[in-house]
Amino acid sequence: MGSGWSSEEERQPLLGPGLGPAPGAAWRSREAAAALPAAAPSPGRVYGRRWLVLLLFSLLGFAQGLVWNTWGPIQNSARQAYGFSSWDIALLVLWGPIGFLPCFAFMWLLDKRGLRITVLLTSFLMVLGTGLRCIPVSDLMLKRRLIHGGQLLNGLAGPTVMNAAPFLSTTWFSADERATATAIASMLSYLGGACAFLVGPLVVPAPNGTAPLLASENSRAHIKNLIETVLYAEFGGVCLLFSATLAYFPPRPPLPPSVAAASQRLSYRRSFCRLLSNLRFLMIALAYAIPLGVFAGWSGVLDLILTPVHVSQVDAGWIGFWSIVGGCVVGIAMARFADFIRGMLKLILLLLFSGATLSSTWFTLTCLNSITHLPLTTVTLYASCILLGVFLNSSIPIFFELFVETVYPVPEGITCGVVTFLSNMFMGVLLFFLTFYHTELSWFNWCLPGSCLLSLLLILCFRESYDRLYLDVVVSV
Repeated sequence: MGSGWSSEEERQPLLGPGLGPAPGAAWRSREAAAALPAAAPSPGRVYGRRWLVLLLFSLLGFAQGLVWNTWGPIQNSARQAYGFSSWDIALLVLWGPIGFLPCFAFMWLLDKRGLRITVLLTSFLMVLGTGLRCIPVSDLMLKRRLIHGGQLLNGLAGPTVMNAAPFLSTTWFSADERATATAIASMLSYLGGACAFLVGPLVVPAPNGTAPLLASENSRAHIKNLIETVLYAEFGGVCLLFSATLAYFPPRPPLPPSVAAASQRLSYRRSFCRLLSNLRFLMIALAYAIPLGVFAGWSGVLDLILTPVHVSQVDAGWIGFWSIVGGCVVGIAMARFADFIRGMLKLILLLLFSGATLSSTWFTLTCLNSITHLPLTTVTLYASCILLGVFLNSSIPIFFELFVETVYPVPEGITCGVVTFLSNMFMGVLLFFLTFYHTELSWFNWCLPGSCLLSLLLILCFRESYDRLYLDVVVSV
């Protein structure tokens, strides 16, 4: 099923002799069956330390997301403390997508040097970035530049923490745990960004614009001190994670956990040729990049979108927080379900995007209550927005697993690097456009159901295949 791009040499496992194909395997293709060895291998072995490796990587992703979203929730306080302009605040967010420009260099490093070297470099960039923001200088112009430089360095850590999850799960976890590990490793970065909505506002108070001049100066100094407390705390946490990964983060287990983990992969150059010539991969990549890019841009201006319907900025922030948290919980639950019921990734995505299409349509029509006469209440806005975020965010790890299965034996890091690069570039263009043209945003609401419906149709027409899973199930049994 769809493995006609694989040669016999590329599909040959390295584990040694293995069983011949079992009759009636659901994921079989002629090419995959022909590539299987003839006698029985020892089944893969998993190690308890795999959970420690997963924990360290997930915490690194959590910290990267937390640092990236430091300034959005406290932007009014940051304006008063450091003199940030609207363009500065937008650029602090844009450093995340911009950090994906050298994405393929990190994927090359992951493919050639392995997980440990790549993760150490990533965590070191985060140490430099968070440290740069903490340098005590009195010149506000220089301080703003240091903060921008720190956010850029943290953005450069994004390609690893967002792309390497499937590579880690294949390297360390068995076939019936891979989707769960991918979901945990990939979702924690989003959870870190969501927790920034809590950490910042809880520590840093909003500025009081009605205070007298002297009180205002004291308030500015107080706010600046509290912001620096947050920056020092994030710097300390990142340094602790870097020390932990430096002390213990092995590149791979002594023995591979599955046949797929030990099988040969395509070279870096041949991988890109394979991806760009695979129409099925391009179809599912667009199904991922378009709606999630639109949703990310829409989330960035959610407070502006909800202002005409009298929803405050605080409520908009809570909507964004719960949609991400709900998406993380549901995403991990869906991935665990996918591990138990194998070969159902397409069906799960169809269900999730059906819900996303209905939720986005509900929200858009509710905002037009003067025409549709649908009830416009806080409950309906909360419910529609949170459901939309849950459906879209929880689809991310399912997409990652389907990408890898579709183009196997292309390395996992390269595959996910291409799709996240597309998604971040799409999000970056939208955020850049909305920075200058945000006076009328009602049209943007219609982009959500349109993009979700387009993705639903692409997934419906997509022909799934599970060549990696087929190797593990047939050869290992």
